[in-house]
Amino acid sequence: MRFHLINHCIAILSTLFLIASTSGVSAAPFTKTSSSAVGHTFASIEKKNGSSNKKVVLDRLVFGKSDLSQSKSISNINRGGSSTAATMTESNTGLPPAIKLLIGAGGIYAAFLYYGSLQEDVFRYTAADGTQFKQAWLLQVLEALANVVIGFAGMQLTGATPNIPKRMFAISGAAQVSAKACTSLALANGLSFPVATLAKSGKMAPVMLGSLLLGGASYSVREYLQVAAIIGGTAIVSMGKKKGGGPSSTLGVTYILLSLALDGVTAGFQKRLKAETAKAGVKPKPYDFMFWTNLYMCLTAVVVAAGLNEIGSGLAFCSANPEIMNKIIKFAICSAVGQSFIFYTIANFDPLILSTVTTTRKIFSVLLSIFLKGHSLSMTGWSGIALACGGILSEMTSKMGGKAKAH
Repeated sequence: MRFHLINHCIAILSTLFLIASTSGVSAAPFTKTSSSAVGHTFASIEKKNGSSNKKVVLDRLVFGKSDLSQSKSISNINRGGSSTAATMTESNTGLPPAIKLLIGAGGIYAAFLYYGSLQEDVFRYTAADGTQFKQAWLLQVLEALANVVIGFAGMQLTGATPNIPKRMFAISGAAQVSAKACTSLALANGLSFPVATLAKSGKMAPVMLGSLLLGGASYSVREYLQVAAIIGGTAIVSMGKKKGGGPSSTLGVTYILLSLALDGVTAGFQKRLKAETAKAGVKPKPYDFMFWTNLYMCLTAVVVAAGLNEIGSGLAFCSANPEIMNKIIKFAICSAVGQSFIFYTIANFDPLILSTVTTTRKIFSVLLSIFLKGHSLSMTGWSGIALACGGILSEMTSKMGGKAKAH
């Protein structure tokens, strides 16, 4: 299992190095960000207050796949999400705001609650011969491919933006898909879905560490306590399971820590991506970013999956077990549909609304998994759930408080 982990690390680092060397771009320093969703979305809003500038960062978590930043600008969107930026104009026409919110929030909840459930089902599935699906990189290929298709269709409908700089898309996409793949590998190697989801909620920790070490950033006591509550609660949940874990659970923890580290790296790349699009004088539309980010995510996943021989073995497993292929297809579709609802929500509402929706969705995903998937927790485990959720909700309310002060 250690050799298996080393293979994945080498594949990730080799791919990132190849893309970085061919594009001639170095990683940007870590930026101060806060976590709000399982993949992945960062929304960065800069406000002026007197002579000082305050930067408020909002992010999502869709396993996946895109980061939203707003001027009004959008920057993902992991696994199913989860890391890009695009400017959108708020719509003041059409349906009443309450209906728009119902559509946007309802779509995000429906798509990503089902997305999380399917992801857990995929890695808990056991074939008749006792084998399980372990090809996490193949799963990323299919998920990113679905997002590419939806992104391309949306780009054709809304019009493609010309002269978009592509080099940082490649690096950001490679980092993001690597983070998502590590999350899937954590699940494939015994880490429970509730623990993985709560752990990903602490993605601010590596970003804060990078900012402290490299950028000289400072944080409030409340921010330290929020991260400590999420991480501590996650650890308590992991130790509070009634059924103890084995070596594979240890490997799963290693992968989720690697995923968190890659989240921090991705944050730096996203800042550079935003700067490059601004420098080029272009304002890409949401589906431009959805298409280009996921295209490079897909290409990266194809290279790594082929190098690890996951494509042939994964497709063979799916062919022998049609039931899991059906789940994977639904999983990929939910990811793409969920991303579209995220774009719809951020286009019509303040990013804080999106942050609130994705934050609460994350908590519901954990509770849904516990009640529907048969996870057995002791009282200690439930206390960990309460502590971690408290940290997540505190983060959300601090954003709301900051927004109120800004007004």
